[in-house]
Amino acid sequence: MPDSLSFDLFQMSIFFSLTFAIGALTWWRVAAMKKTVTDDETDYFLAGRSLGWILVAGSITLTNLSTDQLVGMNGNQMALLAWWELAAVVGLLILAFVFLPIYYKNNCRTTTELLGQRYNDLNIRALIAALFLLGNIIVFLPVMLYTGSLFLKSMFGLDLPILAFAIPLALIGSGYAIFGGLRAVAVSDAISGVGVLGLAVLVVILALKAIDFDLSGIPAERLTMIGDSDSPIPWHTLLTGMIFIQIFYWSTNQTITQRAMAAKSLKEAQKGVIAAAVIRLMIVPAIVVIPGIVAFKLFGDVGDAAYGQIVSAVLPPWLSGAFAAMIAAAVLTSFNSVLNSSTTLYVLDIHETYFDSTPNIGRMNLVITLIFVALALLLVPVYQNAESIINLVQQLFGLLSMPILSAFIVGLAFRNVGAGAAMTGVLSGTLIYAGFTFLWTPFHYIHLMLITLIAAICISLIYNRLILGNKEEFVGLSG
Repeated sequence: MPDSLSFDLFQMSIFFSLTFAIGALTWWRVAAMKKTVTDDETDYFLAGRSLGWILVAGSITLTNLSTDQLVGMNGNQMALLAWWELAAVVGLLILAFVFLPIYYKNNCRTTTELLGQRYNDLNIRALIAALFLLGNIIVFLPVMLYTGSLFLKSMFGLDLPILAFAIPLALIGSGYAIFGGLRAVAVSDAISGVGVLGLAVLVVILALKAIDFDLSGIPAERLTMIGDSDSPIPWHTLLTGMIFIQIFYWSTNQTITQRAMAAKSLKEAQKGVIAAAVIRLMIVPAIVVIPGIVAFKLFGDVGDAAYGQIVSAVLPPWLSGAFAAMIAAAVLTSFNSVLNSSTTLYVLDIHETYFDSTPNIGRMNLVITLIFVALALLLVPVYQNAESIINLVQQLFGLLSMPILSAFIVGLAFRNVGAGAAMTGVLSGTLIYAGFTFLWTPFHYIHLMLITLIAAICISLIYNRLILGNKEEFVGLSG
């Protein structure tokens, strides 16, 4: 018992030492970066537009790659989930070559600012920002805290409530967003990324070694990349809603695009996004499915606990504390990224429009961040009964993603469409998808996302012509 206690203390000391080191290195690097602007908004929310392509690539990668991917995707314990990451490469390339030139041409600080410009209306900007905030607070923030807490709990085998892990993670993560703004968030992302990706690849290698690289005995449906109609990703969904999910997430989602908007130039932003796409293609698919598949062979169908169990089983004991620190870093970077973008949306798109055009940015950042953190913590227990976290996240966010994307498509592809028409399409799309989700589900939810998107666009254009009396003009995706 004393030896076990001594070793546990050794693991914890490594965990806390590395966590502290990442924080200290982040603050040192941020302090060394010159403040290039006197505008607090640009400095807090866009890092003074000073990020190089390496920081852009690292921040985008770690903002997305957290325990909701590592735990959630491995929790499905099948290769099929790799399609989310492979399809993401297409979404990143569309961001780099289609959307980023438009954002930079229009000098946007938020994606919703582009909508305000295209529709010449502040209300649609605020509406879409509010929907993004709703998704962040109800879905992404609590899921990140829950999956991170679940991983740490299952890896260390500690019999503690989920909130005992979630609260410290939330408080530390909010510290980056409150005191350092996007600079601290981006730097911590890049620093943590090296450790997270390196150790995640090591887990893949050691997991395969644990079964002598022999996948025999694993059911074929867990190894195939061609899903049938009963699988999480049927093959035919790759031809319908999948690409639009990726366009929404990578090209219009403030949490992702904000990193690219903070680059020194459009060219630097594009280089960073392309680098993130290469990482996504070469590394991420393997680390989010192979450990879960191996866990199925070793432990059976253990669901979202698979990643924590396989890591605990295959990593050398002296590395477990280091890996826990890297996973915590991944949670913190994703969590503080969503927090920072949420505060950005609220301050720039809602507060300044309706309440105070010249707020104290530092104080607003503090207050709003703490409110969002408290709400996220209250929702963490809700996700404990989810059968599959990653599928639940995608399905819930469908309530917002396709309706929001419809406003971007209509605004960019057509001229002479009123904001009221676009907002009607967005709200109608949300109701349509809610009906599909909770009342009648005739097809797979990814198919239903495409149907929702088409319906929302059509409703916008019909409302524009019949109610507003405007005749739309198709111009393609122009800036």
